[in-house]
Amino acid sequence: MRRHLVQLAVLSLVAAASTAVAPPAGAVSAPRPGQGPVSATAPDPQVPLPELMADTGGGSQLITAVAPEAGATTGRVVWWERAPDGRWAEAGSAPARFGANGLVAGGKRVQGTSTTPAGLYDLPYAFGIAAAPVGAAIAYRPVTDRSWWCQDNDSASYNRWVEGLPADCRAVEAEHLVEYGTQYAHALVTGFNYDRPVRGRGAGIFLHVNGAGPTAGCVSVPADAMARILAWVDPERSPHIAIGTESGPLAVGRG
Repeated sequence: MRRHLVQLAVLSLVAAASTAVAPPAGAVSAPRPGQGPVSATAPDPQVPLPELMADTGGGSQLITAVAPEAGATTGRVVWWERAPDGRWAEAGSAPARFGANGLVAGGKRVQGTSTTPAGLYDLPYAFGIAAAPVGAAIAYRPVTDRSWWCQDNDSASYNRWVEGLPADCRAVEAEHLVEYGTQYAHALVTGFNYDRPVRGRGAGIFLHVNGAGPTAGCVSVPADAMARILAWVDPERSPHIAIGTESGPLAVGRG
């Protein structure tokens, strides 16, 4: 499965700000790794957000998780569908929560900072303590007493689900998934730092059910919204999640 990390919006344009005029607030430019910036698109409040993005992952389903600014801990999640004619339409939305310390560019994130990584990521599979919602098509792993997510930088299982904690993954550097009965009732794994994990960048970034407040770096939504998302997401349609802000260097859409 293709998993990649793409910095969204004007990240590349901001990097070149010393030699170029800054783009309009909310401009969207999403270069692939190793490429230069592509043309920015001026925000239009009448245009669906995915149509303002240079890269939506290539599929026909997209989840956008957008905060008003980088330091915000709340925002909104919207899930979108692209019709055969290429037009995007909103399929649902819900209030969202982000990391306790806001958002940061995924490529610059540091583990343990309680920041949510901005970027465009695929959605490898779902999991949960509760049963999969009726109609869910995405691969779904049931959480057991032996289910852990390893976050130990010294482990060969770094940023991976494991059944039974490996000897090289310390329990204090891992999440025992079953202990998060509310948050992990239903969850989607994001492709952040997943395909070729960079030690120290972060592990276990999910879209999951709300807890008591901001997250440790994940995106969360109310329980009913999470169930609806899992029943909607279809792996045959190459779904992705785009995380970012309304404007500024992490912008994914309108300013």
